[in-house]
Amino acid sequence: MRRMTRLVAIVGMLAGCASAPPPVEAPSAPVAAAPPAATAEPSVAGAPIVQGKSRWWPVRWSDLPGFEDDVLYEAWNAWLRSCERPPAAFAALCPQVRQLSIAAPSEQRDWMRRNLQPYRIEPLQGPADGLLTAYYEPMLDASRQPTARHTVPLYRPPATLASRKPWYTRQEIDTLPEPREQLRGREIAWLADPLDALVLQIQGSGRLRVAEGDGSQRVVRLSFAGSNDQPYRSVGGWLLQQGAVRDASWPGIKAWLRDNPQRLNELLWSNPRVVFFREEPLPDAELGPRGAQGVPLTAGRSIAVDKDSIPYGTPVWLASTGPTVQLQRLVLAQDTGSAIVGAVRADWFAGAGPEAGELAGRLKQPLRLWALWPR
Repeated sequence: MRRMTRLVAIVGMLAGCASAPPPVEAPSAPVAAAPPAATAEPSVAGAPIVQGKSRWWPVRWSDLPGFEDDVLYEAWNAWLRSCERPPAAFAALCPQVRQLSIAAPSEQRDWMRRNLQPYRIEPLQGPADGLLTAYYEPMLDASRQPTARHTVPLYRPPATLASRKPWYTRQEIDTLPEPREQLRGREIAWLADPLDALVLQIQGSGRLRVAEGDGSQRVVRLSFAGSNDQPYRSVGGWLLQQGAVRDASWPGIKAWLRDNPQRLNELLWSNPRVVFFREEPLPDAELGPRGAQGVPLTAGRSIAVDKDSIPYGTPVWLASTGPTVQLQRLVLAQDTGSAIVGAVRADWFAGAGPEAGELAGRLKQPLRLWALWPR
């Protein structure tokens, strides 16, 4: 688990992914298309493939930067997860993927060369380079009951959610008696910081260290269970538009809020979108939330994509160079998000906890992608 709409300079991070796992449908086979006159020639013979909003050009394996150097076994774990719900094009290859899970990297690379064709992904129009951001699972302290300190509720979906679309805005939920009454008894837990609640909703999932009523403590996961169907608005973007800050990262926003505490509601209400959750056990702390493909995400090896351009379950070669990270690696398209739009657009799942949050909070840099499709 958003997949949400799940820190970067806030404009990038808040475009992160909050995703609801929909039923997985086998993606249709890409459709061959004649290349337009204005497009560069592909690196190898063959017509490009049009897949939704993207055009895929066949290339040589040597065109993939860093292919010989990646630690493939890390990505293989994510690939095994995709094989739990494989797209139709990859179903026949999954038994071999499983057999190769303990193979040497050289064997894995040779198998990929024999069975997959790399394609450079480009938009139908516009520049070839895209944008890479990141998302993560926050780890937050919470209370099962409201206290003098824990006053910010996290909700399960209200029973009336399906009957009213869009549902009430964030401001209406905070100020009108009707939505508050409909959410009564739907509280999962309570947080101390309203900005933490906002971060959790933007990421689409997270982990809570919950203090129970009997004094015990346990860690649970909250996963995306629905939203109010209101448009997402970046609170960092709202501050930038007003000229209130130059640093729209979370530290910058919190610093602004310390100086302007009377404007807390104004800040929160600038984003009308609200996310509702479901509570799940956390049997394996190493596994991420379930993405839109319906399988658990793998830190560092799962990405959220525009599903109309890259089908779920597709292995993708990712290359991004910037001030935050240098990435040349195999990843799996396993999630999506309302702000992840375009052919060369990815949200990289950084993992859980504060270190992942720090990385995700600053990652916003150029991106190139290659789809690895069965021959």
